[in-house]
Amino acid sequence: MDNFKIIIVEDVPLELKGTEGLVKTEIPEAEIVGTAQNELDFWRLINTNQPDLVLLDLGLGGSTTVGVEICRECKQKYPNVKIIIFTGEILNEKLWVDVMDAGCDGISLKSGELLTRNDVISVMKGKKMVFNQPIMDKIVARYKRSVNMEMMRGDALINYDIDEYDERFLRHLALGYTKEQITGLRGMPFGVKSLEKRQNELVRKLFPSGNFGIGINATRLVTRACELRIIDIDNLQPDED
Repeated sequence: MDNFKIIIVEDVPLELKGTEGLVKTEIPEAEIVGTAQNELDFWRLINTNQPDLVLLDLGLGGSTTVGVEICRECKQKYPNVKIIIFTGEILNEKLWVDVMDAGCDGISLKSGELLTRNDVISVMKGKKMVFNQPIMDKIVARYKRSVNMEMMRGDALINYDIDEYDERFLRHLALGYTKEQITGLRGMPFGVKSLEKRQNELVRKLFPSGNFGIGINATRLVTRACELRIIDIDNLQPDED
């Protein structure tokens, strides 16, 4: 790997010193051409000494959003400059999403396995979305949970004999539509009486043992459909009218 220039943006002196030491020890190809402790210093530095890589902390001067804005503007002004977020914002996952949307090339959390040479070299070679082990663990856990939920939903549709119209009916009930409004949806060829019959049939399917003698209204039916993952509550969108 050829040598490359790097700017480190970190506002905590002790952490800045530690990051510099980490880069010098673990990434000999990286030449630190400057460091910045705030946004003003960063722009002054990058405008006079453009690097190949910016190692950017998200929290600067007590703000968790400055780093996101620096990332976004830097990518707009200098699209060829790589940006790795090196952050202690371990729990604020919304910031990770924001900085990915802003165009960062990777995120390395300041926990567990820290910034590694392999991660940095991968970014410098053009790989996108490079994450260190702590954030990868979280991403994989979310992915596995998402896949399992999809499998549960598929199984529920089969096991409870739910067809397309049942799903649409339940989903729109969950969204607060009345039966009259549902009959007006495009591709929903049922009148109110037919929907009432369908609702009774769904009650029978989803509550095969009854409900301890308690009547089951639309709200309880929808709740049961959510519990069984028949309705995807993470993607609860109405059809086009």
